Amino acid sequence: MSSGTGRFTHKNNEVIIVSVNALYDYKFEPRDKVENFNGMQLLYVYWPHHLMFCSPFALLVDPDMTFGDFIDEVLKPATAPHPDAAKADFLKAEWQLNDAPFTPDARASLKGSGIDHKSMLTVTTKGLDGLADAAF
Repeated sequence: MSSGTGRFTHKNNEVIIVSVNALYDYKFEPRDKVENFNGMQLLYVYWPHHLMFCSPFALLVDPDMTFGDFIDEVLKPATAPHPDAAKADFLKAEWQLNDAPFTPDARASLKGSGIDHKSMLTVTTKGLDGLADAAF
């Protein structure tokens, strides 16, 4: 039997880790290995209280781009449909990298900041709690 863990976010933004067990033994070659992304990597970004986006973004990024370029060229366009996005100052927001506190440096590369393939960034923008403060 194969096993692993799953990560789910509860409605109160509480992260719950649950175990996952397959009912049969299976072997496969993962297709989402970094070697399969031609020098790019996947980066997950979660923006709590903004559930107009139903799950973290899965973004394809260049690991050599700066964090500032990531904000301007990737994150801002991805979040633009949400009304709070225009008010969000992502560089001054509260960040976590893989559930640990993280202070980004706008001039440092993603790779140089410790952000690797399939890392999870969580960005909290104080005072912006979704449409009508309804976490939407």
